[in-house]
Amino acid sequence: MLNITRVHHIAVICSDYTVSKEFYTQTLGLKVIREVYRAERQSYKLDLALGGTYVLELFSFPNPPARASFPEAAGLRHLAFETDHVEAAKAALNQKNVATQEIRVDATTGKRFFFFSDPDGLPLEIYEQ
Repeated sequence: MLNITRVHHIAVICSDYTVSKEFYTQTLGLKVIREVYRAERQSYKLDLALGGTYVLELFSFPNPPARASFPEAAGLRHLAFETDHVEAAKAALNQKNVATQEIRVDATTGKRFFFFSDPDGLPLEIYEQ
């Protein structure tokens, strides 16, 4: 029997490791668990704590291919982060010069949300708890 209990981690490949590391740690405020350089792969792997429950893995690889389209490429469409304060999250991102879309309301749940992008254009979402 397959017994999946939760998401273990989320992995993101970035094109500029330094820029993405700063974005996820300084702009979004995720905490570094560990950082490893894997010389044989010419790759960094950065484990970031996400709310004490999840881990976001940030990878660098030489010359990764670009995302096929935005945001409707096959595969992961976007990564959503939850917050108690949608307006405050939007204001904080805007103060750090991160462009955000307008706050919308999910027609199904009635919850508020908005989208923005990481340095590689990966669609990210802030969703009301």
